[in-house]
Order: sequence, then C-alpha cells, then structure tokens
Amino acid sequence: MKQPTDIRIAIADDHPMMIQGLAHVLLRYPHIRLAGTFLNGTELLAGLEEGTPDVLLLDIQLPGKTGDELAPLILKKYPELKILTLTNFDSTLYANNMMKHGVHGYLLKTADEKVLIKAIETVFHGDIFIEESMRSRMQQIDHKIRKAVSSKSSLTPREKEILQLLVNGDTCPEIAEKLYLSTGTVENYRVSILLKLDAKNTAALVSKALKLGLAT
Repeated sequence: MKQPTDIRIAIADDHPMMIQGLAHVLLRYPHIRLAGTFLNGTELLAGLEEGTPDVLLLDIQLPGKTGDELAPLILKKYPELKILTLTNFDSTLYANNMMKHGVHGYLLKTADEKVLIKAIETVFHGDIFIEESMRSRMQQIDHKIRKAVSSKSSLTPREKEILQLLVNGDTCPEIAEKLYLSTGTVENYRVSILLKLDAKNTAALVSKALKLGLAT
C-alpha cells in the first residue's frame, strides 16, 4: 500500500480561482502533492495520457464532456484511479448518478478543509466517502426505491390497473364501469392497495404512487 506521504492529486474544474484555492489548501499538507490541473475534459483526458494521479478531484460541470460523462470513460481506461467528485450540486440525484459511474466519493465545494483532506485520504485508500448529510439523504432515497420495487411486486396486475385509474382521477364507480366490475369489488381493491402502500386515503395514495413511480 502506498504511504500517506505519496498522494498525487489532479484537479479538473473550469474555474481557475477554484483550482488556485484548492492548490493553496493542498500546499499545507506535505503528504499531498498536486500533480496536474485541467480546465476541461479535453485537457483532462490528454493530461491523464501523460501521467495518472492517485486521486482526481472532478467537477461535474465541465466544458465539452461533463463529469458524469468523463468518469466512466476514465475509470474504464484507468481502473486504479480514484475519483472524488467535487461539485456545487447538492443533489442526491447527481450523487447517485456519479456513484453509479464508479466514483469513490461525492463532496460539495462548500465542505471545509478538514473534510476535503479526509475525503481525499479516504478515497486514496479505496474506501467510499460521502458526507453524512448527503449519505443520509441518499439512504432515504434508496429506501423509497426499494419500497417502490417491493410495492410494485406485491401489487397484482388488477391492482396496478386500478391504481393508475385512481391516479388519473377516476372514482370507484367510474372505474367499476370501465372495468366491468361492481363498485364494491373496486372498493375492495382500493382498500387493498391502501394497505399495501401504507396510505391513509386516496389522496395520500395518489401522492405516494407518483412519488414512488408506481403510476404516471
């Protein structure tokens, strides 16, 4: 394993002042050495041909190819490289997307210096780094997705059909007429769906179905 005195960093960011600020911070840590800076994807890809750092601080918003486009390309060619996303996007959507592309960390540019250094050291050693607040939000999203998948699999085809009609705004009598069922039968289906999705009423059911992607 490489010693902590040998962490070579590259920075890809389209704001020179951001790069200068990061470089100034890194100078205070003798075990970290700045190996290269790049203002866009083209420069980055060319620079990596000349030499691969240990950790790449990669912004998402880059001219030409964006960070989420670059990450899988880079990791396919340089699988040993550790990528730490450094971005202004405080979004679980972006975080999940970057993590799916194989990056080792996701960090906001608002993070303080100690967190930045910890993130660099963490991904350098092959571990994943996500700030606690972002990790918690991502876990909540994952829970919703898992619940949605579970709910989808537990709903019968007829229940899914009725759920979609409820989301469309149809009443139980209207659904009964469309599906050639009795109103009582449709009501029984509605109650079953409420129980499976843990919703108190039809309004809450519609809201949850839309949020979880169970209906459109």
